[in-house]
Amino acid sequence: MKDDLVKKDIKNLFHPATNLKAHEGAEPLILEKGDGIYVYDKDGNKYIEGLAGLWCNALGFGNQDLVETAANQMQKYAYGSLFASKSHEPAIMLSEKLVEMSPYDSGKVFFGNSGSDANDTQYKLFTYLNNALGNPKKKKFLARKRGYHGITLASGSMTGIPANHKLFDMPIDGFFHTDTPHYYSEGQPDETESQFLDRIISNLQQLIEAEDPTTFSAMIAEPLIGAGGVLVPPQNYFPRVQEVLDQYGIPLISDEVVCGFGRTGNIWGLETFNMKPSSITIAKALSSGYMPISAVIIPDEIFEPVKNASNEIGVFGHGYTYSGHPVACAVALRTLEIYEETNLFTHAKEMSFGFQSYAHKLDKHEFVGEVRGVGMVAGIEFVENKETKKPFMPIGKMGQLVAKICQKNGLIVRAIGDTIAICPPLIITEEQMHQLFDILDSSIEEASKQI
Repeated sequence: MKDDLVKKDIKNLFHPATNLKAHEGAEPLILEKGDGIYVYDKDGNKYIEGLAGLWCNALGFGNQDLVETAANQMQKYAYGSLFASKSHEPAIMLSEKLVEMSPYDSGKVFFGNSGSDANDTQYKLFTYLNNALGNPKKKKFLARKRGYHGITLASGSMTGIPANHKLFDMPIDGFFHTDTPHYYSEGQPDETESQFLDRIISNLQQLIEAEDPTTFSAMIAEPLIGAGGVLVPPQNYFPRVQEVLDQYGIPLISDEVVCGFGRTGNIWGLETFNMKPSSITIAKALSSGYMPISAVIIPDEIFEPVKNASNEIGVFGHGYTYSGHPVACAVALRTLEIYEETNLFTHAKEMSFGFQSYAHKLDKHEFVGEVRGVGMVAGIEFVENKETKKPFMPIGKMGQLVAKICQKNGLIVRAIGDTIAICPPLIITEEQMHQLFDILDSSIEEASKQI
């Protein structure tokens, strides 16, 4: 049966974020079920899901409460749009809950299906807002190199990863990328971290001034850069960024798709890194990955001019067929309730000290250049030479090898170039965490002997 599925996969399935040619000669990992932090393939092999699926699954697999919530909502009211003033209870209650959890005293929530379309919404929202306020020149968007914000035309242009741009004619006009706030990889020889921070903040200011501050709509940033390599910014980075943006009246958007809902040790990554955003993007752990859903949260001061403009036009002409899907909203709402009922965020914060300690012990390996992270997410970066930081060539050589060996040994992780990203379900126990790092430790040792 498995061989048949492999053949059908290669014959029919167009995989996202995959080397499509290499896939034809590889055997895809066909997963069949999950239980807690573990997943099982078609042959019954057991793996720790070390990336929570794709940074999503905070509650682990097989949560029957969420399964029942979805089934009950499907039986009751399986689908309905929010277009033309139609509504339903799950979307109403979820929006109320998210505003309560947000840093805003009051606001509104716009639902989508993924982090990508939510950040696309952010772009369109701020464009609409500036046109409504009589600022038609304010169209340019700021982001960071190596930042990840999605793959739609707009959100993909916010993304600062070349592999996501090549052959797609991206980024489109109007998107600008400032320095990656990662001292280890971007700091100059003999430059202190404080000097590095001064330099990249100065570069940000120069970029804004060179392009005319009155033409920028907003800047978007992940509190911690996830898919770009688990990059932790220098201390005081965001307050310094905020000073520059405030000087020119440029709003900051916090992309909480990876960092939100307890991942960094607080409910929001913006709390961990002292951000003061004008709007927030969420997805992934919003439903623990059980249903596709995303959201944009904005305060009332942004909503009001948008509301008034829609009245003049006759409609806010943006939205998706599945915006606020009732099943997705019901599951997301129950997910947030479970987070609270189980004190999951407190558990994650308590576990994070051991998690980071285990991760940093991997620095002992010859080819580990840097271990970085915060809360319950970490990145292990491999270099050929620790002293000079000389990378492996080709880039990704060591990362892919370690990820492959980890999978053989029962651990699923993600290689981002030569960085291994670790982001397990937040329900992980001390014993399970020890097991995860034991496998990673031995897999790095095994890879070091093969490289």
